[in-house]
Amino acid sequence: MLVNDLLNHTSEWLKGTGPNSDIVISSRIRLARNLTKFPFPHWASKEDLDAVVQRTKNAMAKVDLLKKSTFFKLVDLDSIDKQFLVERHLMSIEHTQKTEQKAVLINDEEIIAVMVNEEDHLRLQIMQSGFNLLEAWNIINVIDEELSKLLDYAFLSDFGYLTACPTNTGTGMRGSVMLHLPALVMSHQIERVLAAIAKLSFTTRGLYGEGTQASGNFFQISNQVSLGHSEEEIIENINGLIRQIIEQETQARQILLAKNKELLEDRINRSLGILKNARIISSQETIELLSMVRLGSDLGMVKDINRRTINELFIITQPAHLQKLENKKLSAEERDLKRAELIRRKLNLL
Repeated sequence: MLVNDLLNHTSEWLKGTGPNSDIVISSRIRLARNLTKFPFPHWASKEDLDAVVQRTKNAMAKVDLLKKSTFFKLVDLDSIDKQFLVERHLMSIEHTQKTEQKAVLINDEEIIAVMVNEEDHLRLQIMQSGFNLLEAWNIINVIDEELSKLLDYAFLSDFGYLTACPTNTGTGMRGSVMLHLPALVMSHQIERVLAAIAKLSFTTRGLYGEGTQASGNFFQISNQVSLGHSEEEIIENINGLIRQIIEQETQARQILLAKNKELLEDRINRSLGILKNARIISSQETIELLSMVRLGSDLGMVKDINRRTINELFIITQPAHLQKLENKKLSAEERDLKRAELIRRKLNLL
């Protein structure tokens, strides 16, 4: 598989299927793992990091669930390829920096991704569409068990898995759920919800994880600490919190429909009108407008555009995707023109 092959595939996190997929975009489980006898990546020599890349590559080639996957060394990818993989949530922004002795494995369905030599030697990731953390855990647990028989993990009985960041020590697990919460934002309840989340030792980030701000009414919520909690406890705690947020967003949508239906319809139709007619549009404005159209589709106000089409527009209008589609580098101004043209073509053909 080549990076370009992913252009014709719908990312798992944007399929628009699975439980509660009107509010929950995706569920993800990540595991941080390190190898014994090697320093953490930030302190390791080039020789050590090269050895980690080779050992993990050899081990992953023997894992059944990773058979239909491709192993990419990041030095072989150009800047657009790397940004493209970030936009598809297959690797982190941090992983694109100083790419020597780094790699990423991606399975053909884009459900599984493994970063090598990011903050830890291994960052295993499973992504599922909709509210489906438990299924993601079941898949990643099988992969982790097989890899543990082939690699010597850094583990202490008192502390669990040893990780570069102390907050990941223990299970090394980070569960996260991507939510679309436009009604809570529009009704000015979101700050209260986010404050309550922080008090419960969860963290909220934007579309692309750590260091990014929420945009387009998308919020990524994950556990902050794994030490002292089992994987099952972490998932149960996240699930309990997400169910409450889903209920609050659902109620907020119902109140908006009951009390401000005309205002809601106006915002949704204005958003759709701009998207169908704009000649120049930025990535940020596109996300914000698509967010309103997605809400309209979920509420039955937008009849002829389904959730999957809207979700696909979220990703193919991102900078690296536009350049991949055009097969050349584009300036910011050229991207804004091409983005508007692509959106008009997609929406007006429906």
